[in-house]
Amino acid sequence: MSIPSFAAAQIIRALPRVSLSRAVGKLCDQKLPPGFSAVVQKAYCAAYDVKMNEAQEPGPYPSFDAFFTRPLKDGMRPIADVPLVSPADGKLSAAGDVEAGDTILVKKQRYDIAELIGDASDALRYRGGQFGVVYLAPSDYHRVHSPVSGQITAIRGIPGDLFPVNSIGEEYVDGLFVRNNRVCICIDTEELGRVSVVMVGATIVGRISVSVIPEPAVPAGATKLEPGRPVQRGDEIGMFHLGSTAVVLLEPGVTIERELGKVQMGEALWEGR
Repeated sequence: MSIPSFAAAQIIRALPRVSLSRAVGKLCDQKLPPGFSAVVQKAYCAAYDVKMNEAQEPGPYPSFDAFFTRPLKDGMRPIADVPLVSPADGKLSAAGDVEAGDTILVKKQRYDIAELIGDASDALRYRGGQFGVVYLAPSDYHRVHSPVSGQITAIRGIPGDLFPVNSIGEEYVDGLFVRNNRVCICIDTEELGRVSVVMVGATIVGRISVSVIPEPAVPAGATKLEPGRPVQRGDEIGMFHLGSTAVVLLEPGVTIERELGKVQMGEALWEGR
């Protein structure tokens, strides 16, 4: 056990995480003078090795949030011609089977799928299926895209805390993913059944927005879309206002074949039967 990381965990526990995250979120939304925005952008890019040559606009951006959620140039992320692709840039940090009791094991922590997605009956469809976890670092592109082609039929906003989703949070916060604020996006497909993408919030991630909901943040509870909203692999479905983690849940018959490690949005996770 690392003494510095343990100490950091105790400090994080004592902080007013939700209030702090909302305050930082409001600050990030504030308009910035172009000169100051350019300085902030340059400092952040130097600290985290951000690849601004991939961005649609070079900046300066009107706010830090606009910089952080910047879109990429068209064609910057080719979409693999396979049934299942990565929903985000980042690191595929965990993948595997949905185990007995309808749970998944991520970094030595076991998570109940019903808790994770906010619906006990819907969780049953993933029994015997698979999952994948993509962690987005500060340097990554922070928009989330559909991993499959189908229809978005439901969105669930699940309020919670905002612990950090990093090595400290994974080690010292029990039930990290199911304690944090999150949004579950349900995508129904002809070939793969229902695929759920769970966007998990974290400290300073005060807001998660979803493309099919006009509000700045996803409302708590279930929002059913009738009719469903068609999406193709690679279509944008949401974004993190500061970074976090996306969990993909798959029904039986689909196997994530990609090795753990760095991944970009649109790269193949499964090439099909």
